[in-house]
Amino acid sequence: MFQQKSFEVQSTGTLYLVPTPIGNLEDMTFRAIRTLNEVDLIASEDTRNTQKLLNHFEIKTSQISFHEHNSQERIGQLIERLENGSDIAQVSDAGMPSISDPGHDLVVACIESGITVVPLPGANAALTALIASGLSPQPFYFYGFLPRKKKDQIEALEELNQRPETVILYESPHRLKEVLKNMGTVLGDTRKIVLCRELTKRYEEFIRGTLSEVLEWAQTSEIRGEFCLIVEGNSEGSLFPEEDTSWNTLTIQEHVQLMMEEHNLRSKEAIKEVAKVRELKKQEVYAAYHEID
Repeated sequence: MFQQKSFEVQSTGTLYLVPTPIGNLEDMTFRAIRTLNEVDLIASEDTRNTQKLLNHFEIKTSQISFHEHNSQERIGQLIERLENGSDIAQVSDAGMPSISDPGHDLVVACIESGITVVPLPGANAALTALIASGLSPQPFYFYGFLPRKKKDQIEALEELNQRPETVILYESPHRLKEVLKNMGTVLGDTRKIVLCRELTKRYEEFIRGTLSEVLEWAQTSEIRGEFCLIVEGNSEGSLFPEEDTSWNTLTIQEHVQLMMEEHNLRSKEAIKEVAKVRELKKQEVYAAYHEID
């Protein structure tokens, strides 16, 4: 158990999670500016991008890069500095850190090391889009970016299709048309959707309609800017779909073989899925599958 009292005097440094504007620099809070000025180091997803923000607000604090490609190396270094008393702020390129960047792993490492983690409120694309979408704001389900490969994307959409909550997705402009096509195939043409483009910026735009209407717009318009997609939930879906327990009668070897045949998986992938379904360790399933009679 680790009980954190965020603002008591600490023997170690503190990790601050600092949101940055998603487009409009006026959305930077006074507290965020003060924190970035006062910490000893800023861990940035892209130091060049963050430097523009620091220059605008005349913040002189040093930066260190912290992104998906160097996160494993950096986490140990950052934890060491925190344990030695340095305060560190983590920022992403835009919006809330620790959602679509490796900040989550850093937060977990801090908690495991007994280091205080202090989140600051601020700009967030998902909630900003949701409250202006006109679709039900609660309950909602935040998914983020869909998988890139079509097969994986279709599978993810099939799962999302069962959810009754409003679904929030992020998407890049060059992938938007293909994603909308796949959504139409899986979710149907009449599901309501809102495309939120360039949030908080000069060309902020909301395109509201059915999937078929929005796809037609995308096919006849120049697609520019980052998008947040707000998708109507399935009114006939369920948060608790009936669990498939047919595998109970199968041995682990038979279960793995069935997964390989039905889903065209390699043995390694099937073992991973069987372990998840049966709530077993992968090593146990691997050993059972490869057991020599």
